[in-house]
Amino acid sequence: MQTDRMRTELVSEPSDPGHPNEDFASVGLPASGQGGSLVVLDGVTPPGDGGGCLHSVPWFTARLGGALTELTVSLPDVPLAELLSRALTRTAGSHAATCDLSHPRTPQATVVLARWSPASVEYLVLSDSVLLVESPDGAVTALLDDRLARLPRTALATDALVDATVRNREGGFFTAAADPSVAARAVTGALPRGEVRALAALTDGAARWVERFHEGGWADCLALVREEGARSLVNRVRALERADADRLPPRRGKTHDDATVVYAEL
Repeated sequence: MQTDRMRTELVSEPSDPGHPNEDFASVGLPASGQGGSLVVLDGVTPPGDGGGCLHSVPWFTARLGGALTELTVSLPDVPLAELLSRALTRTAGSHAATCDLSHPRTPQATVVLARWSPASVEYLVLSDSVLLVESPDGAVTALLDDRLARLPRTALATDALVDATVRNREGGFFTAAADPSVAARAVTGALPRGEVRALAALTDGAARWVERFHEGGWADCLALVREEGARSLVNRVRALERADADRLPPRRGKTHDDATVVYAEL
């Protein structure tokens, strides 16, 4: 999408065409023509027992993402953490009567929010998606919530151990699930609008180009998206994943993952 004021681009692709995409992405541009927002969620794949919920992860990310898209545009003076809290409350209320929202694997997601106005660019990051910020001089800063990455591998040995000891717990990591108080755990901040030229939000499936395959740094990643497009980054990740599938011994983790990129030149 191209306007006189800005360029935005959005690509989201499931890990497998035969499975639903658990990511959510949106860009909101108010009718006033001033400012905008982006929302990126990476749904957490549930265990085999469904996590005590009747609903799918895409159901959850669609409702949480839809609420966040509306609220970030319609309530420009409310802080992003408060908007995440309100969106979580709204989403939880839509299935509290039918589902066990206390289950550690109730539907949940990582969150990246950004909202810009003529004066500032606000951001919020919760769990292992990333927001890249490019300044007018070309410097790129990665805004991360690195609590999951800092945990020892022994703490992540099994899903049961993760759920019992570190998921949404002090000393562990946090995701957006049913408890609205988790919004206060997010990494948040604001930058003067004049210090931001572009933003790129990536779920970890797209961030693999940097974090897993080490094809370049964050500045290289943003430059690739700007120059070749978000689709090019996802295509490159898929090619690397296919090549990596034959690696011996096999790498831990999913061979493919849902991959989402949202890019905005302000």
